[in-house]
Amino acid sequence: MAVLVRHAMTESPQTATPGMTAADAAGLMKQLDVGVIPVAEDGGLLGLVTDRDLALRVLAERRDPTQVTLGEIATRSPVTVTPDMRLAEARELMAEHRIRRLPVMKGDELVGILSLGDVALHDASGRAVGEALEAVSRSESTESIEGGPDIGTPDRTRRA
Repeated sequence: MAVLVRHAMTESPQTATPGMTAADAAGLMKQLDVGVIPVAEDGGLLGLVTDRDLALRVLAERRDPTQVTLGEIATRSPVTVTPDMRLAEARELMAEHRIRRLPVMKGDELVGILSLGDVALHDASGRAVGEALEAVSRSESTESIEGGPDIGTPDRTRRA
């Protein structure tokens, strides 16, 4: 029997509105111990804001988190899954699109969030989850090691 997304997802996630600030989202993430906040308005999903979005789109650009709205930084049109999709299919989508979290939609309604951690806890194929994590985490900076110290050594970090 295949494990479905509905068996692994976090149900009824807390949402934020597009007018809320990056600071509001960070506070919600801390309070709820999550790394993603769906941005919704009038019952419809507008996008997602992740902890990575806050770091790269706000802090790294030295923008004031109390002035940046979620509508400005949300990832619009995120890849979604349905509750009845096989967990293995959702894992493959995560690897293909290099994302760690998927909104779970039933029609136009947000019914859950599926994280790579959820997949790891419920997927029988540990190897496939590991491969998905590797695909999601891969970047040019993690693949290029030519001319540098061995992987895992403190000398790999660059000092400014």
